[in-house]
Amino acid sequence: MPPGMERILFITATRIGDAVLNSGVLDHLVRTRPKARFTIACGPLAQPFMEETPRLERLIAVRKRPFDLHWLGLWRRVAFRKWDLVVDLRGSALAWLVWARQREVKKKSRIVTHKVREAAGVLRVDPPPPPRLYIPEDAHERIAKLIPADRPVLALCPSAAFAAKTWPGERFAELAARLTGPDGPLAGALTVILGGPGDEAAAQPVIEALPEGAVFDLTGKLDLRDVAACLARARLFAGNDSGLMHIAAAMGAPALGLFGPTDERFYGPWGENCAAVRGPMGYEEIQKSVPRWRRSPDSLVMDLSVDAAFEAASRLLKRTERKAA
Repeated sequence: MPPGMERILFITATRIGDAVLNSGVLDHLVRTRPKARFTIACGPLAQPFMEETPRLERLIAVRKRPFDLHWLGLWRRVAFRKWDLVVDLRGSALAWLVWARQREVKKKSRIVTHKVREAAGVLRVDPPPPPRLYIPEDAHERIAKLIPADRPVLALCPSAAFAAKTWPGERFAELAARLTGPDGPLAGALTVILGGPGDEAAAQPVIEALPEGAVFDLTGKLDLRDVAACLARARLFAGNDSGLMHIAAAMGAPALGLFGPTDERFYGPWGENCAAVRGPMGYEEIQKSVPRWRRSPDSLVMDLSVDAAFEAASRLLKRTERKAA
């Protein structure tokens, strides 16, 4: 290793959304430790966002296994190297089982704070560095060929990891029609639907409701880096609490998160261009009524009306209008 060069082991989340929320800490290290080389351990789905990290030496996919055996597998791959710094945002014991000059490990806390601020707290960085995704330029070039540059984009993600977090597709369709209709704040915008493989059913109500030529369905058709580049083009993103919501915010799009059984104080889209909206039922009320909401086959965002989502979207568009001009 060249003189003065550091080796940093960065352990981040396996889920896409959490990895995105942690990405500001990684960017902070890249910017403040210019001689560092990075080994990054993350989930397979988050790998595309880590591959372009400056001075990346090694990228390790951590696939969850029963009885936490994935940690043993990771330990075997990093234990026989001396690290200048280990940053573990998973809060595992692994950081204490490898040779390291310095360790910064996430600790459990009962303090109500956003996950971006929580991650930054591991390095005691304030203000928290915002999420940052490294996207190759050719991803932006591919999206430029797909989507007309002279037309505003409304990006929608009507799917989520859990049925309980999904707003009904018919309401997404009505929201899109009102926003992009002749009298809407995004009149004439192209509605782009995004999601992963298997999310096609969630997109169908929007496709069926909007006129031909007004909607572009890209569900399951893009690499995750291309999805990020597409979201960078959006004048507005509206979607359920999901990884795509956090990607949109990280790419600088005005992002509106629709919330039900999850807490926007922890998981709301991060940034001054972002907002969260929920119906009259508070997070605590939903949690009490359906404590095992992850197993629920039904939406727990039903109390959020289209009127409320439209008003929140309109406010966000107005607030970000000057920046978009």
